Amino acid sequence: MKPPKTYRTEAVVLKKTRFREADSIVTLYTPHLGKIRAVAKGAIRPKSKLRGHVEPLIHSQIQLTQGQNLETVTQGEIIEGFLPLRNDLLATSFAVYVADLTERFSPDGQANYPLFRLLLDTLRQLCKPYNDKVLPLYFELHLLGCAGYRPELHKCVSCNSLIKPTTNFFSITDGGVVCPLCREHGQVLRSLSLDTLKVLRFLQHNDYFTAQRLRITPELSHVLQPLLHGYINYILEREVKSRVWLDRLRAKGV
Repeated sequence: MKPPKTYRTEAVVLKKTRFREADSIVTLYTPHLGKIRAVAKGAIRPKSKLRGHVEPLIHSQIQLTQGQNLETVTQGEIIEGFLPLRNDLLATSFAVYVADLTERFSPDGQANYPLFRLLLDTLRQLCKPYNDKVLPLYFELHLLGCAGYRPELHKCVSCNSLIKPTTNFFSITDGGVVCPLCREHGQVLRSLSLDTLKVLRFLQHNDYFTAQRLRITPELSHVLQPLLHGYINYILEREVKSRVWLDRLRAKGV
């Protein structure tokens, strides 16, 4: 059902781009209307009433008016500013990546409440001390599930047999585990140790408060990250630039 001509919704601001001299186009993610692109008129002006309410990585209550091509933001009120992010370069960069993936995996106007909750909860966790090895993997894995690309981790995606506790393989093209007998059928396969599979299953089946207690070794992290990133890149058909920047910061020990 279409919203009325003028309506209010809570939203997380995913990104903002300049439009004309003093206006911005903002991409909003809402709980019941999905992704919305809207014009925030005059939002660039220093004294604009909208200026602080439509900044990226802000959770706001927004009033919108329907337009022919884009909605128009008429009012805004901050619900959560996620202020601790502004003082932590790594957390901010991860938050930008989270917003970027949410935007890329979300068609316009398609509601996805579980994804909205995942986005909001992840931004909240980034404002606290967090498990820097678990949270990125947890977000990526659950975003894939919310977007309809949940990896199959219990049955072979080729022969549908139950996966046995041995070294298996992950098919990037088929989105799941391939058993040793079917390894020749997959187009892009990554070796998948038993420990790696256990971690993926644990993250997939638990909430973050349970998952954050998991201790992932650097060696295991270096296997898990490229595996999920390869799958994400395959789905999007491109590399995610915000993640490249995030990886560079991690490599520098920021």
